Amino acid sequence: MTASSLNPNNLIATFDNLSKSYPLKGGGNKVVFEQQTLSIPRKNIGIMGINGAGKSTLVRLIAGSDLPTTGKIHRHVNISWPLALSAGFNGSLTGIENLRFVCRIYNRDIEQVTDFVTEFSELGKALHQPVKTYSSGMRGKLNFGLSIAFNFDCYLVDEVLAVGDKTFQEKSKKAFEERLKNSNILLVSHVAGKIKEYCDAAYVLKDGMMNYYDDVDDASKAYNEYIREVRQNRNNRIA
Repeated sequence: MTASSLNPNNLIATFDNLSKSYPLKGGGNKVVFEQQTLSIPRKNIGIMGINGAGKSTLVRLIAGSDLPTTGKIHRHVNISWPLALSAGFNGSLTGIENLRFVCRIYNRDIEQVTDFVTEFSELGKALHQPVKTYSSGMRGKLNFGLSIAFNFDCYLVDEVLAVGDKTFQEKSKKAFEERLKNSNILLVSHVAGKIKEYCDAAYVLKDGMMNYYDDVDDASKAYNEYIREVRQNRNNRIA
């Protein structure tokens, strides 16, 4: 969506001539996004792309953990950190210490958030142990519980929505869907079915560009066609 004149109150974020590239070891640059100017509407938005299309880079850019090479991102609502990622935790600190640090950043009530995360995460005594001793599942529980403890305007989700065993996954899904009654979602995935389950509109990442579709079915068709093109080109190179 390129309607830069839209009311900012109806937008999640705006990209202003945004480009992102990385230097390659052999020389030159890998261009991920090139001169993107667009407005992400305040809806439940899916972002689809094949492996290597730039989904993870996009997540980091929107979250603010990575910066554009050129251009700017304007965030018009309070966006969460990526729910499926837990790389932001300090491994030398305990779960509780990480929790308190995040609360101070976001100016939230530490005791209230601690009580919620303690009950929701089911981590028990592990919350008082260094995060570097956690399994990936335990980190996921801490991250998800901490995210749900805050009421964000928009939740940024990278691929995976639930962690833990089946019971915990069901509890997480219920809690997340309760949050979405008053919030929006930016769901980044290569699974069209997951996008269709949660989203009203979608972008398809293709050749460094974000192509907007107001209908998720249309986005899925375009995405599947792109996958066929990629596979055909790969087969032609092999032949």
